[in-house]
Amino acid sequence: MIALLFDIVGMTGTFLVVGAFFLLQLGKASPEGLLYNVMNLSGAILLLISLCYNFNLASFVIELFWIAASLIGLYKYIKSKRTLAVN
Repeated sequence: MIALLFDIVGMTGTFLVVGAFFLLQLGKASPEGLLYNVMNLSGAILLLISLCYNFNLASFVIELFWIAASLIGLYKYIKSKRTLAVN
């Protein structure tokens, strides 16, 4: 039963990351946008959680990089919004 829960968490993460990429390719999301970066960050975190049950070093490392890249994207998004609000 616990394995199923981790599988559901991991699959949700997968759908978020892949879904963000599809939205980007379809022109429905921007790489600088909030939606794209939040979907990627959420998906990577969920995938990282699922790896706590079935650990895989390579997958763990790529999810850490995915989280870092998403946090950079969110930082840039927030910074650009603040700059627009000041001007």
